[in-house]
Amino acid sequence: MTGQEAIAYIHSFNWEKHTPGLARIRTLLRALGDPQKRMKFVHVAGTNGKGSTCAMLAAVLKAAGYRVGLNTSPYLVTFHERVQVDGVPISDGDLAAITEQVRPAAEAMEEHPTEFELITAIALLYFRQRDCDLVVLEVGLGGALDASNVIDVPEAAVLTAMGTDHVALLGPTLADIAAAKAGIIKPGGDVVSCGGCPEADAVFRRVCEQQNAHLTEVDFSRLRPQALTLDGSTFDFAPYEALRLPLAGAYQMKNAAVAITALEILRRKGWRIPDAAIRDGLAAVRWPGRFEVLRRSPVFLLDGAHNAHGIAAAAESLRALFPGQKLVFLLGILADKDVDHMLDLLAPLARQVFTVRPDSPRALTAEALCGLLEARGIPAQVCSTVEAGVAAAIRAAGPDGAVCALGSLYFSGDVRRAVTKESESGPPV
Repeated sequence: MTGQEAIAYIHSFNWEKHTPGLARIRTLLRALGDPQKRMKFVHVAGTNGKGSTCAMLAAVLKAAGYRVGLNTSPYLVTFHERVQVDGVPISDGDLAAITEQVRPAAEAMEEHPTEFELITAIALLYFRQRDCDLVVLEVGLGGALDASNVIDVPEAAVLTAMGTDHVALLGPTLADIAAAKAGIIKPGGDVVSCGGCPEADAVFRRVCEQQNAHLTEVDFSRLRPQALTLDGSTFDFAPYEALRLPLAGAYQMKNAAVAITALEILRRKGWRIPDAAIRDGLAAVRWPGRFEVLRRSPVFLLDGAHNAHGIAAAAESLRALFPGQKLVFLLGILADKDVDHMLDLLAPLARQVFTVRPDSPRALTAEALCGLLEARGIPAQVCSTVEAGVAAAIRAAGPDGAVCALGSLYFSGDVRRAVTKESESGPPV
């Protein structure tokens, strides 16, 4: 089996045909020797900011001298990004070898595992074989019934910013969604919550009390932003001063505050994380596709905002970076999102919008999205491909303008490739 054959095998199973639950992943991991039983974890759930917070945690722990596994989803360019050790994605050879180990156990099961369950098992087995000191594990969907929740009590369970998303699967209210995500809270565990969402906060407090878990809500009064540019941000999070984060989104400072609070919990549990590791790790973090600057003339930003909460955060960053300026947008949105709310949030910032259809069966058509924009009085144009949309948006912005591509993580990799191609074929940027 090659790496690409492994990926094809993993993708060949459809999660929609399976009932949610942990029985399959438990059966699979038991057949593999329960690798998760011999590792330590930081488990991260939430609506927005999960991936960025995971990346920050992993970068700081690496700077502290630990071997760190990182399991996130989805990927932007290559599948291998989902499984990393010390910032290095799993190789083709290792992916193939681990998949070959997992495959017989999976195929011996009465009910075959889902794609996400296979990936989770592969990641956990890989991290165990690489002797990771600590694994930063991102929840795929929800929390309680997510395959990642097969682990025992983590060193810390982290709940990032909350909003409404995946309502068809998790429930229509914030309390329903919070209850699903609160499933990662385990008896006697340590929990860090971003807070700021009263309906969700009440759920987390109640579940922590029921589980005799210790809850720490992030104290954002410690956070003092100092500067925000396209190159990133500088901020204080008392007592740490002049921390540098090379991520441009204003919201990333809040994600950093969540990560630091979790790291302080780890410190109290005996993990050696000096102040210098926090400073150096944050300064070194890389997380593509989250308010990422892809080129400078015109400025071209790519952000993974894919729901109303994420769009609101992106809009806040755009106002801070481009005060009083309207931008050109490249949009691709999934049909099961709160599309109307998302567009209402973007409308005041939009000079012109180019619409594309992300590569997902759940995607809203470019034509339908264009119609919704025009109904709001926003000039919009349908583009048949992401590549065509990128080229059109760059032309419309002009060398002194700005473009922001957002709406779905499913087209982020295509946008990055198209911008690179456009930059290579055009004038110097």
